[in-house]
This record gives sequence, structure tokens and C-alpha cells, in this order.
Amino acid sequence: MFAAVGRGRAAGIVAGVIADAVFGDPRRAHPVALFGSGAAALERRSYSDSRFAGVLHTTGLLTAVAVVGVAAERAGARRGALGEGVSVAAATFIVLGGTSLCRTGEHMVGLLQAGDVAGARRLLPSLCGRDPALLEAAGLTRAALESIAENTSDAQVSPLVWAAVGGIPAALVYRAANTLDAMIGHRSPRYTRFGWGAACFDDLVNLAGARLTGVLVTLCAPVVGGSPVAVMRVWRRDARKHPSPNAGVVEACFAGALGVRLGGPTQYAHELEIRPSLGDGRAPEVDDLARAVRLSRAVQMAAVIASVSLATVSLACRNGWRVSPRW
Repeated sequence: MFAAVGRGRAAGIVAGVIADAVFGDPRRAHPVALFGSGAAALERRSYSDSRFAGVLHTTGLLTAVAVVGVAAERAGARRGALGEGVSVAAATFIVLGGTSLCRTGEHMVGLLQAGDVAGARRLLPSLCGRDPALLEAAGLTRAALESIAENTSDAQVSPLVWAAVGGIPAALVYRAANTLDAMIGHRSPRYTRFGWGAACFDDLVNLAGARLTGVLVTLCAPVVGGSPVAVMRVWRRDARKHPSPNAGVVEACFAGALGVRLGGPTQYAHELEIRPSLGDGRAPEVDDLARAVRLSRAVQMAAVIASVSLATVSLACRNGWRVSPRW
């Protein structure tokens, strides 16, 4: 039974991507939202203003998700490649958010083009955790564009990578870790210590996905009239300036591809951050936000090809090692 695991993974990933493209995120009873509700309920019992309590909280939740993922993968494998493919498709659909990300980005473009700043402020929390109350059109545009860039990695590329190399358990644990980071992994007075473990683990599991996103943005830059050479230059020069080891990569690459300048004062509910500038160009305009959405879609499609290739190579390697060991 264990040898069969992986046979339907590539097909399941493709099916899950198609389901996400057609349906987007469910409006009700989304498993990620249910996980978030459970995590919040547990936090009311486990919270203490210490790193140790936060690590226990994070470890317990991620372990529970891993157990569920392993059980789901084994149940699928017992039904052969088709059963595993269906299970992987369901898990992939759950963990992806690229379609909803781009739909929200397009909605934001429409509101800003219509001059509906109030509507754009109401929509911004669907993209990021910044405080929209103090933002005018230019600030909303930059905030949305930076969120499109970061979440192209977080909501699409990274979960596809983990689904390809680790199957259902890895994909579900990744999404749970990303959700916990959004909930408690920020530097507010309440979560500076309690959320430390969630933030560190999220940085770790996003390292590969963010850098693959950077590579794919480089390759896809001509789709929006950008230069791969410019992307690589901005990536090398500016990514390390960002406080996040992963967001810095993808935001710098998007800035290079679009020919705009990102960064600057960034107001969250709990603090004002002065971010370094990424890129050489002008401040982004609404048309640049529309281009960012197009670039995100291109990168997402390229990530599907990359993840299916990874899943296929991973299965071939396991089969080779099992049938003809070389050591």
C-alpha cells in the first residue's frame, strides 16, 4: 500500500488546480476557515505571553493537521491511483488560493479605476492585513500590488511545491502554517513572543516556494512587457533589504518585472513599518496593479507545470530506488 502512494499525485494536482480555477475559494465552510476557527478557540486556552507557549500551540495544531493528512493519503492510496488522485485533488483545491487572489485583485482594479476609494478600502482586508483607513488611492494600489506579489507565492506556488514533493500531509501542513502565521505571526504586543514559532516555521516552509516564484516571475516578465534581466538585477540588489526573507524575493521580482518601485511606509493595525524601496521605477499606478494580476496568473500556470514535473520526477525516483537500489 505504501509503495502505491504517489501514483495519482500529478493528476490529482492538475485536477485540484482546475477545481480552484472554476470555483475559487468556497464562500462557506472553507476548511481553512474552519481550521482558523479551531486555532482561535485553542488559543483562548493555550495563550501565554511566551515563545514556549506559542511553540506548543503551533506544534500541536500542525501535528494534528499532519495526522489528518497522512490518514487521508493512506485512505486514497488503498483505492489505487484513482483514489489517491481524488484525495490529492481535494487537498490541492483546499490549499490553493490563486484564483480568488486574482479575482480580488481584478475587483480592486475596477474599484480604483472607478474612483471608489471607499470601496477599495473595504476590499483591502481581503488581500492583506494593512490598515486601509489612512490609505488613499496610491497607497491602496501599492498595498494591493505587494499583496498580489507575496500571495502569488504563499497562496499558489508554495502549496503546489509541497503537494508535489510531500503529497497531502505536506500540502495541508503548509496551508495550516501559513494560516497560523497570518493569525499570530506578526509583531503586535500580543503576538511578538507567542507568534514567534509560527512566524519562523512559516518562513522556513516558504523558502523554496518564494525562490521558485522569483524564477517564474523572471521567466514570465515578458508577458507584462518586463525584462528578465531587470528582474534578476532587482532581485539580487533589493530582496535582502526586506524584513521578510521570502516576501522580499517576490516583491522585488514583481517590482523588477513591472518596472515600478515598491516599499515605503506600511501601516498595520499594530504598528507602522518603514519598508525599504524595492525596484527602480515610479510608484505603481492602477494599470500596474492590473499588470500584476496578469503576471500572477502567468506565474501560477507556470507553477502548475513545475509542480507536476516535480511530482512525476519524485515518483520516478521512488520507483527506481524501490526496484533497483544502487547502494
